[in-house]
Order: sequence, then C-alpha cells, then structure tokens
Amino acid sequence: MSARSRYDSVAIALHWLIALGILVQIVMGLGMAHLAIPVGLKFQLYQLHKSIGITVLFAVFLRVLWRLTHKPPALPAAMHTLERRAADGAHLALYGFMLALPLTGWALVSVSPYNIPTVLFGLIPWPDLPILSTLPDKNTADAVAGFIHSRLAWVLAAVVGLHVLAALRHHFVLRDGILRRMLPFLKA
Repeated sequence: MSARSRYDSVAIALHWLIALGILVQIVMGLGMAHLAIPVGLKFQLYQLHKSIGITVLFAVFLRVLWRLTHKPPALPAAMHTLERRAADGAHLALYGFMLALPLTGWALVSVSPYNIPTVLFGLIPWPDLPILSTLPDKNTADAVAGFIHSRLAWVLAAVVGLHVLAALRHHFVLRDGILRRMLPFLKA
C-alpha cells in the first residue's frame, strides 16, 4: 500500500480520537439517561460528558480544517459512481452531526434552568452560549434543546454504525483496502 493511498498521520489521529470520544459519549449519555446512578456520580458524569463533548467539537473543527487543506487519498478506481456518492454523502452527514451534537449539547447547558457552570475536566471554566443563557423561559428552551440533542445522538449513533459496517464490508467482503487507509500503526 503506497503512502498516497493512506490518510496522513494527523488525519488518522484525529479520526480515531473523535471516534473514541463519540463512542464514550454515546455510552455515557445512555448511562446517564437510563441507569439509576447516584446523584453525585451523575453530576460528575455530566461534567465529564460536557468536557469530552467540547473536546470532540474542537477535534472535529481541526479535522474539518485538516480535510480542507489536505487532500484525502483517492477512492479505488473500480468503485462505482453511486458508491462514491454514498461515501461522500455519509462523510458529509458524519461531519454535520459531529458538529451539531456538541453544539446542541452546549446549547442545552446554556438554557438549563439549573445554571450549573461547566468546568472542562475540572480545570477550565467554559462559558454558556451568550443569548441562550439569558432567555426568560429556560424550561421550554431546555426541553426543546434536550429533545434535539437526544434525537441527534440517536441519529449520529446510526450514521456511525453505518460507517463502521461500510468499512467492515470494504475490508472483509470487497477487500479493497479502504479500511486500511485509516488504520493506525500500519506501515505505508
């Protein structure tokens, strides 16, 4: 596999950092929403969830900037046009949801009637979104933001699942090297 057929090390590192962050966020979000967790632990999980969410947001911004300034490796010539379009559309959807989900989470924190400050990893105070934190009816805004955030999380989980299944199909069924382009620790 030539160096031009693989993503560069920065793209690979950001991909897997974001993937790990999203996986942790999904598991943590499901646990916070559906498990009987003691209040103190739940508070700590929410703070960690917010910290990881903002970290993922920054990593996605970096990934988008990197992608805009560094051309990804070409898809295999034998790949059908429809499949190329589907891959492009899926990547666009992934980027959209990876940006929208942390932003809606930030909005949710900003409209929370509890006004609990966000401190990233217990070290860095993080501001609320300016206009949202001053809304007169925070309860309605909180319900709307919570609904949007939770639904987007389910959609992102589904899109990520499709992305993983497509990568596995390329690796095990088509054997076309698509997955190997993004795997870390492989020699060019």
